Amino acid sequence: MTQPVKSELQRQLDIICKGASEVIAKDELAAKIERSLATGKPLVAKLGADPSAPDLHLGHTVVLTKLRQIQELGHQVVFLIGDFTGRIGDPTGRSETRRPLTGDEVAANADTYRRQIHKVLDPARTRVAFNSEWLSRMSFVDVLGLSSKYTVARLLERDDFDKRFKGGLPIGVHELMYPLMQGYDSVALEADIELGGTDQKFNLLVGRELQRAYGQPPQVTITMPILEGTDGVQKMSKSLGNYIGINESPRDLFGKVMSISDEQMFRYYLLLTDKSPAEVNEARAKIASGSVHPMEMKTDLAFELTARYHSTELAAAARDEFRHVVREKKLPDQMPEFVLSTLASEEIWVVHLFQKVFGPEHSSSHIRRLIAQGGVKIDQERVTDDQKKIRPCSLKTGTVLQLGKHRYAKLVG
Repeated sequence: MTQPVKSELQRQLDIICKGASEVIAKDELAAKIERSLATGKPLVAKLGADPSAPDLHLGHTVVLTKLRQIQELGHQVVFLIGDFTGRIGDPTGRSETRRPLTGDEVAANADTYRRQIHKVLDPARTRVAFNSEWLSRMSFVDVLGLSSKYTVARLLERDDFDKRFKGGLPIGVHELMYPLMQGYDSVALEADIELGGTDQKFNLLVGRELQRAYGQPPQVTITMPILEGTDGVQKMSKSLGNYIGINESPRDLFGKVMSISDEQMFRYYLLLTDKSPAEVNEARAKIASGSVHPMEMKTDLAFELTARYHSTELAAAARDEFRHVVREKKLPDQMPEFVLSTLASEEIWVVHLFQKVFGPEHSSSHIRRLIAQGGVKIDQERVTDDQKKIRPCSLKTGTVLQLGKHRYAKLVG
């Protein structure tokens, strides 16, 4: 092998493995890349998603960003929407049987996914597939043939199945079929690589075994870390209120990224951008030496992510507003308005008031945590009592409510 091919092989290995939790197996990946370079045939890299929660946040984009990096190396990427498996629901991490999605729910969520993934992936070079294309055509004989290639004992090795079985909790036979169907997706697509979060490792490995059983070379499985939310502790989740949604306004997206800790910033750079580990370590050293201020580097991160999911112009405007509001302690020039007359006349719990103004996606517990942290204000005066009751008639037009560091709303008559 000539040196240039070796150099390209190592370059691709470095990019594909950057930030990964585990690669099974790295030597197989090197062999696949080497074969691709020799033949000119791109590898097929697959990422599957059941359309059960279509609002994507930065935690979801960890694997999407890795898929885009593989795409930019010239390989074929397949974003697989599990419209068939979605009717069962992935039992991963579940202590009880998941409610099956209806066909209409699957279709609506799948359409939302398709629009959002193209904020990360190049639509012209991305194949969007649906596993109903092959799973819905399988006969009962085909299903029996598939189920014969894996044992119940192996399926019960899954942590969630094991816990439910030992705890005497029900496990539907259809749930046991889920990993087999996901694994068969890799057979149908003849995948060379499959990506997923660390919580998907079992399902990805089933795909390797089924490919062997069907006479195909086993796919390389790459698991990516679970990204912590803005609290820096728990997995990014909408229900925990620590998420950064890619469809959020530029102002909110920028502000939320700026709210993460300095240490967490390096993890975001590694998992959400194209910076190499060496570049991230170099930046860490500059901050440690005092030659670069962490706020400067975090601003660059917020700008890059906001520009990616919106535009450079909107990212610049969000950056300017952040400096205006946070650094200069001024109110935003523009903010959403809430009509006072829509409130009932009786007293309202302060937490419910902020939910009505800013939306029900902000849970009561999340708002109470912000109150405890001093992050809830009415006309720049902190709300300190999370049991406080407010009479709507005491509020006036022009009153500004603040929720957290970067959410504002103005009350109007």
